[in-house]
Amino acid sequence: MKVLVVGKGGREHALVWKLKQSPSCGEIICAPGNPGIGKLADCFPVLAADKLHLADFAKEQAVDFVAVGPEQPLANGLADELQAAGIPCFGPGKAGARIESSKIWAKNFMAKNHIPTARFAFFNDPDKAKDYIRKEWAAGQQVVVKADGLCEGKGAYVPESEEEALRAVDIIMIEKKFGLAGEWVVVEERLFGQELTIQAITDGQRLVILPPAQDYKHRNAGDKGPMTGGMGAYAPVPIVTEQLLAEIKETILRPAIKGFACESIAYRGVLYAGLMLVEGKPYVIEFNCRLGDPEAQAVLPVIDEDILPLFRAAAAGKLPEDRIIPAGQHAFCVVMVSLGYGFQEEHPNQEITHIDWATDILREEGFVFYCNTKWQKGKLVTNGGRVLTVTAWDKSLVRAGSLANYAASKICFAGSYFRPDIGYQALHYQRST
Repeated sequence: MKVLVVGKGGREHALVWKLKQSPSCGEIICAPGNPGIGKLADCFPVLAADKLHLADFAKEQAVDFVAVGPEQPLANGLADELQAAGIPCFGPGKAGARIESSKIWAKNFMAKNHIPTARFAFFNDPDKAKDYIRKEWAAGQQVVVKADGLCEGKGAYVPESEEEALRAVDIIMIEKKFGLAGEWVVVEERLFGQELTIQAITDGQRLVILPPAQDYKHRNAGDKGPMTGGMGAYAPVPIVTEQLLAEIKETILRPAIKGFACESIAYRGVLYAGLMLVEGKPYVIEFNCRLGDPEAQAVLPVIDEDILPLFRAAAAGKLPEDRIIPAGQHAFCVVMVSLGYGFQEEHPNQEITHIDWATDILREEGFVFYCNTKWQKGKLVTNGGRVLTVTAWDKSLVRAGSLANYAASKICFAGSYFRPDIGYQALHYQRST
């Protein structure tokens, strides 16, 4: 089977790495890919957001199956184009991708289907948004401010003061940091608790739930600093019991799948639920229409089974049953980022060295997934904010975390940074029990 993976980041590198282990997978190609992916698959310079060229490319290459990594091509309707061309695709169509591409649509969808989430309001007038924030703050309610559209995980603000909340409205709506994605904003009540990611493969009827993960959005240690696309993750999550997972399935995942069906949406792919556990009860912070990044780099390595048949069955609407995939071991991943990531413009073109040192440390117990990197004059250099994801796995949660951090510390590029405290909740929980 010839498989095309769409995307260029660490998630797509992890997908290629995992799919290549499948006995039914022959040739893998990637568009556009990155230098790390290029070691495993042939890469072609077709932009992931260009749905028409991608669909034509898939036909020209006579691929048998397409797995889409990032959200933008799904929001653009790539899966619809491929379906029209008769090419099976793992990923929802444009209608289903609205669960991520519009936070307003998603919040209304949750309200309609009685899915637990934070109380919210939305605005296309910055003055009205600010008036609402002032009233909420005066009533003692902290808020979160989010751009409505896709912002690569950077469009949410969790202010610590009323002034910061009002400033977030200016950044999104007046300064237009995110362009058209910020024409509308969602203002919702701030929930407090532990965050949790539950991802399920679905064919629109059945659910195959992947090992739970916990990721870290704040740039700096101690959950400080600006929100980012993700600074690291680990899987599985020890606080997720069978009872909690059953509750999440019945109160969140199942109602979402039924809700799509009621909207006449054939949702096939990954349904990602970003949750907050508030006094033990799960609430949806966000839905995504694809695997998380960096959650994929932590979850895929702990799945012992072949994922390609699962992807194909979901795309065909033929998953045989609901089930839960257990984690075979523990995995930690830390994301190495470039100078300025999360705060200001990144500084690209910094030479990356000593990846081989990290690889020697990890051996068969980890992998370095490439994110934003490129070749420049024969040297591997940075090409954006999140540069590399260093993942390690082991039967021991503690050892996996130590190994990932130690391997990441050996990789060098100017201005590099990674959070040293990924997984601190899990480690604390393990010690306390």
